Amino acid sequence: MKRVNVSSSNLSSVGYDPERMILEIEFHGGRVYQYFGVPGSCFSALMSAPSHGKYFAYHIKNSYSYRRIS
Repeated sequence: MKRVNVSSSNLSSVGYDPERMILEIEFHGGRVYQYFGVPGSCFSALMSAPSHGKYFAYHIKNSYSYRRIS
């Protein structure tokens, strides 16, 4: 999945597959996780949030199932 770099102290890059509703996040340090069932509106809000890391922590981290892929 193609990811775009974001300016964040916690997140390095973010990608989204709208057909499968999968959000992919790379953290600083290289860990990559996929979050499942994430609506497009949530991805849009993450990308437009003043703090990507805070939005992730409050709205995504404990709200969706996930798996580490690397």
